[in-house]
Amino acid sequence: MPITPFPQFFETRTISVGDADIFVRCGGAGAPVLLLHGYGETGDMWGELAGRLSGAHRVIVPDLRGMGLSSHPAGGYDKKSQAKEMGRVLDALGVGDIQLVAHDIGNMVAYAFATDFPGRVSKLVLMDAPVPGIGPWEEILKNPLLWHFRFGGPDMERLVEGRERIYLDRFWNEFSANPAHFDEASRTHYAALYARPGAMHSGFEQFKAFDQDAIDNSATLAAKGLLPMPVLAVGGESSFGAQMAAVVRFAASDVREAVIPNAGHWLMEENPKDTIAAILAFLD
Repeated sequence: MPITPFPQFFETRTISVGDADIFVRCGGAGAPVLLLHGYGETGDMWGELAGRLSGAHRVIVPDLRGMGLSSHPAGGYDKKSQAKEMGRVLDALGVGDIQLVAHDIGNMVAYAFATDFPGRVSKLVLMDAPVPGIGPWEEILKNPLLWHFRFGGPDMERLVEGRERIYLDRFWNEFSANPAHFDEASRTHYAALYARPGAMHSGFEQFKAFDQDAIDNSATLAAKGLLPMPVLAVGGESSFGAQMAAVVRFAASDVREAVIPNAGHWLMEENPKDTIAAILAFLD
């Protein structure tokens, strides 16, 4: 499905969180919802859901550090640090408690946020990606489709420079139930954003930080125990499927399950109707 523009009444601003500037879209009124995107996309992926939510919610949609229109600092990509800067983004907007919806790497930032600030998260949605150090993480790492978790460094950056679209097509094609559902206009849009200076370095740093994220998450789970808030675990039928809920149950005590039919990893592109319906039913 093509990228759905955000409603015209949404505003944008850039919020400094120390060594990074975070680009944020905000709109609507009511109980706040924070939407966190993943790799291969930006906050633009949430346009249709944001429009649906904005009638009853204040919707906050950042681009994560190093992605989209946020700045591209050299480091700081461990997810605990990114969770803290999401807290600073919310503080700058005058937002306290939230409902939190995340996909892919956004899941990892969302888990870190929920463990650091459990009193600020009333409901959590995690979509189609594991969390480092949680459950069968080491077994998941053995999947050959996930070779990109270990792909990075200066030589790799030189290999993909000017070839960002080739690199990203691999994700959009192999992680889709039907690659045609990740349309050409969306691919062109995201490839241009990932070709910005420093963007591919930032993406590789997100993956490089997984080892530290796993250490941090394992320690947090041992110290703090399971997440207390209700969690909806959403998997694409041709991707994580029901395994998504099985993984999340290692980290949370109240887990609901949703499997989206006719979809792989790219839930908002491949089957936005059923994905949005599942999220709205859980949040509201």
